[in-house]
Amino acid sequence: MSAEQDVKLDDFQNIFRLDGKVAVVTGGSRGLGLNVASGFMQSGCSKVYITSRKAKACEEAVKALNALPNKAPGAEAIAIAADSSKVSEIERLVAEIKKTTDHVDILFANAGATWGEKFETHPESAFSKVMDLNVKSIFYTVQKFEPLLRVKASKADPSRVIVTASVAGIEVGTLGQQATYGYSASKAAALHLTKNLAVDLGPRHIMCNAVCPGFYPTKMANGLMEMSGGVEKIAEASPNGRLGAPEDIAGLVTFLASPAAKHLNGAHVVTDGGAILGRHKL
Repeated sequence: MSAEQDVKLDDFQNIFRLDGKVAVVTGGSRGLGLNVASGFMQSGCSKVYITSRKAKACEEAVKALNALPNKAPGAEAIAIAADSSKVSEIERLVAEIKKTTDHVDILFANAGATWGEKFETHPESAFSKVMDLNVKSIFYTVQKFEPLLRVKASKADPSRVIVTASVAGIEVGTLGQQATYGYSASKAAALHLTKNLAVDLGPRHIMCNAVCPGFYPTKMANGLMEMSGGVEKIAEASPNGRLGAPEDIAGLVTFLASPAAKHLNGAHVVTDGGAILGRHKL
């Protein structure tokens, strides 16, 4: 191969674009899911389906997304409420989505929950609830969406599954009075599940990767941050001196969904400013 062929890059100016893509965001009505949906809308997606358990929250999110001044021309956010912890609800979600599209290009499996309680009184019901939503529902969401993800997937332009895991799934999570045993275990399981899905679905041209956020100011994380010393203390413990911002998670997941990441499969990306490396400061 000549040097001229080595440096040839086809359509590099659009390598981070999602023009015309159809995306589904579970847990998309707030927090990281809503931030990512905003990135999808502004990066060219034609349809972004927002789903979470509460219909009103989905409708409010879609209203905000459709009002974005920088969204792609003709881009549309669509609300479909569903409880991702129930397989029957996932099946209903897929059926509803099939009414307005014949395929899905991007599945952001982001729905999740946590529970904090000390070791001695940590309830079985809470552990089961967290594992069901953070692990089992990911598997069945991918399983039920696989036929739609496969429709337009190809070796040159694969579909994407992106799973929200956590730094808590890589190292020890929160312990003490608000210990998150189920959450930490579930996020470790989500990472391993993503690797298995990557190997099984890769030949079907569906790339599966995960993101591992550290602390981002969201409704789910805010209480834990306060119990861990507050936003300022946690930010100071990070090598970059801050917490995650909406554009950080939106940019990362959009990258993983874009042509720039079509050769990534079974990978996970930590997005915490290096905080996991400096946890001795906390």
